[in-house]
Amino acid sequence: MEARSPSAGSSRPSRQNLESGVAECSHLDQVVVLDPPERIAGCEECLKIGSTWMHLRMCQSCGTIGCCDSSPNRHASRHAHEAAHPVARSVEPGEDWSWCYLDELMFRLVPD
Repeated sequence: MEARSPSAGSSRPSRQNLESGVAECSHLDQVVVLDPPERIAGCEECLKIGSTWMHLRMCQSCGTIGCCDSSPNRHASRHAHEAAHPVARSVEPGEDWSWCYLDELMFRLVPD
């Protein structure tokens, strides 16, 4: 699924017209598109407790950096559920996809 946002930064994505039968994230109206920071030290919670992580995700509501579900502590998904911020994006180099934890859908947010 691909969604469009008016511009990068802190604008809200708009829903792209999709053919019937294609799943669509029902939480795009809760997303604030955030560019990742230039430097990311790591999973914010893992750094606090001295733990390790596999890959990093960024909350698309508040910008919190957390570790993926392949990591021991799964901080990104924990944050999504505890903060009711359902959409996160990968901040791994070369990856531009987002994930909705509630709808269990992967998609791309792209600028117009």
